[in-house]
Amino acid sequence: MIPAHNEARVIGRLLDSLLADPAEDDTDIVVVCNGCTDDTAAVAAARGPRVRVVEIPVPSKHAALRAGDDHARGFPRVYVDADVVITGAGVRALAEPLADGTSGVLATAPARHVPLDGCAWRVRAYYRVWQRLPAVREGLFGRGVIALSEAGHARIAALPPLMADDLAASLAFAPGERRVLDTARVVVHPPRTWPDLIRRRVRAAVSTAQVEQHRAPGEASARTGRADLIALLRRDPKLLPALVVFAGAAVVARRRAGKAVRAGDFGTWLRDESSRQGSSPGGRRNLSSSSRQN
Repeated sequence: MIPAHNEARVIGRLLDSLLADPAEDDTDIVVVCNGCTDDTAAVAAARGPRVRVVEIPVPSKHAALRAGDDHARGFPRVYVDADVVITGAGVRALAEPLADGTSGVLATAPARHVPLDGCAWRVRAYYRVWQRLPAVREGLFGRGVIALSEAGHARIAALPPLMADDLAASLAFAPGERRVLDTARVVVHPPRTWPDLIRRRVRAAVSTAQVEQHRAPGEASARTGRADLIALLRRDPKLLPALVVFAGAAVVARRRAGKAVRAGDFGTWLRDESSRQGSSPGGRRNLSSSSRQN
């Protein structure tokens, strides 16, 4: 299932990657265009009969996911953001541990590849640290793809609509119930410029604060702590310059996010357009994606 809000520039590359594998003829791909004012629906429909396009008027990822569930067929079910790239073989690999329901695994996600060529040096420094954080390496969030068994889907469906839906989904499963699979890989395009990185981090700070507000006492925290950064530095002192950049981005983002958090504004989506530059416009497992939340 792919919820998509104004993703005409990038959704074609995702669909082409999914459709390139002839062994995936039985995959049910559902694209839910939510509140689109561009050609997202036309680009998706042009990929042929294996792609089913559903259109809803509201620019809301939560509404798109619910609409996609209404049209999806069976489990396991794979949810994919329109601005990432994963193959049909990757989708099959994610679904395999969930298919028989006996493994105890309720949710899977692919290994993450973040291509940093062409990014500003501070962006590259930031991601040198971010990708090493234990929560980032082990969690299901920040990948743009999550696969769910029927039981896993029932747990996620019970969550409130949150801006950081992937983070909330990751925290909803105990370590033994979720798995990151090296046999599947997703390409996650990072922001190219420092201002775009800050916009993305402000969004992350706001959405993390919202998740924290819904966290029950004793549940795992979604925040990166100072101890995490100190541990990284002890293991690799050469990371110090990158850690300074990372900490600076975190401070700026939290300060700018403060106003939205205090106002309870968890619906404004600060979209990073730089990661979409240079893109062409252009199961049964199920696939869905969107740029708006709630």
